[in-house]
Amino acid sequence: MTWPACATEPARTPPGPELLPRVGRDGSFSLYSLGVHEGFHSATGALREAHEKFVLPAALERFAPGRRLVVAEVAVGTGTNTAAMLAAGAAAGLELDWWGLELDRRPLALALADAGFRAQWPVAVIRQLEELTSGPRLRFGDGRHRLPELLGFLGGRCDLVLLDAFSPPRCPQLWSLEFLERLVRLLRPDGRLLTYSSAAAVRRCLLDLGLDVRAIRPAEGGSGRWSAGTVAGFAPLAPHPALRPLEPFERQHLASRAGLPYRDPTGNATAAEILERRRREQEHSPAPPGRLRPPGGPSGLGRS
Repeated sequence: MTWPACATEPARTPPGPELLPRVGRDGSFSLYSLGVHEGFHSATGALREAHEKFVLPAALERFAPGRRLVVAEVAVGTGTNTAAMLAAGAAAGLELDWWGLELDRRPLALALADAGFRAQWPVAVIRQLEELTSGPRLRFGDGRHRLPELLGFLGGRCDLVLLDAFSPPRCPQLWSLEFLERLVRLLRPDGRLLTYSSAAAVRRCLLDLGLDVRAIRPAEGGSGRWSAGTVAGFAPLAPHPALRPLEPFERQHLASRAGLPYRDPTGNATAAEILERRRREQEHSPAPPGRLRPPGGPSGLGRS
């Protein structure tokens, strides 16, 4: 999860009151940001979210043991998704060539200093996480400004791209059409972009960029027809138990004002500027209002 400020320099201050430790219902370590009034993970827990929204939809069984996967992660945050992918990759006999972007150093430092977080993983995974995130593979700074560095040598090479920034209304900088367009350039022709977000604006951007878009099925005990996130790729995505096509009501939602993208042409706009621009575009759009209501279900989407 990337801190949603527009600063271009790494945060070097010690942990402050704006990051509060939290424990999910699955007992896993997480944080809550008072700065943006949003948790780093859903209430179900960081571990469950990492597996449900990133590891399972990645379908690592597609790759033969011994394969070296190129993985780029935007908004590394506490490192939970990284650790989960490292553990799953090791179990599948895969090696990860991992690269990450993160603005704030504190979430990862807080996680690695927490005994409960460390106990979630095998010692080898913690050691690998520390090695990867203490060197040049983790680039600190505004993701919009650091992404071109990764594109320089990872463009068209990534098997997996993980996007786990704060939600679009909280951190529109990392969900804009311009940022997503650059981000998908990392993908191999058969690569996958994975995110917890089911936002219409994000999905519509991915579709407009020519990607095949699927919804992530909620885990057992989830919220019915609600999606648990989004997977996208340039190649048609093979059927998988963790994925499903977009429902008709979801596609209808994409055509509403909710599907209008966040725009940041200069790559330097503040969150407030991006949100205000989109509000004005929605206000003058002939598209219908965006009220998502699946048959038999309530309206609205949150981080799930």
